[in-house]
This record gives sequence, structure tokens and C-alpha cells, in this order.
Amino acid sequence: MFINQKYYLQEMGISTWELIHPEKILGYQASQLDLPRSCKLLLVSPICPEGQTALMFERVLKSIKLCLDDALHLEPQQLSQLGTHDLDWIWFAGDEASDNDYEAINNSKVKRLHSPLLQDIDGNTEQRRALWLQICSYS
Repeated sequence: MFINQKYYLQEMGISTWELIHPEKILGYQASQLDLPRSCKLLLVSPICPEGQTALMFERVLKSIKLCLDDALHLEPQQLSQLGTHDLDWIWFAGDEASDNDYEAINNSKVKRLHSPLLQDIDGNTEQRRALWLQICSYS
């Protein structure tokens, strides 16, 4: 980035930024995200669970015999960077999240869950039941 551009960003109070479509930059190569072997469930959601939602997420993990240390969160736009993994589960939460376009997921035998955002499931009996039925279908 040119010095003048950095100066303008600094003057506007912008210290960090993220490109929405970095793949459109000539010569751009996204770095791969290789998950640790300990990661058994990947939550793909625009919102990372916090507070009450994190507690609900932990309860779901326990139902499939996992703990918080076995799970990681990625935002949907980061999924295209997914490299090597030893995932058992991938959970797509929210309308933005979909597994259709990602080879790293489609070519594996990962169990898939699809749901609304976690905060929309918490306290919603119908949504919790739908999620539970998906989990039970892998038993």
C-alpha cells in the first residue's frame, strides 16, 4: 500500500481492514487454514457463540461426546481456505453457511449439521428438535 493511502487511513482512524473479495486482486493466493488434529467439530457461522449461546453450544457438543476443546469456529467466507483436517462434524449455522462449494468438505466423510444461527435455536423447541434429529441420524 502506498504511503499516502496509509496516511489517509490513519487520519480516518482506520488501523485495520479486511478485504471483502481478496480473490479479485491479481495474484492473490489465500493461505490455507489447516485445523489442528484435536479439532473434531467445525462451527461455520457468521457469529461466534458467546454467553448463553456458548452454553447451548457446549450442551450440543456434550450430546455428541465432544467438549469445547474439540471445536473451532470459522466464518462462512473463511471456509474456502480450509485445508487439511481430521473433522468428524461440520455444523453450518445461519443462512450464509453452506457446504456446496467447498471441496475440502465435499470430498470427506464429515457428518454435516445445518441449522439457523445458534441464538435462534436457543429457547426454540422446534429448532432444537430439528437439530437433535440431524444428530440422531448419524447414530
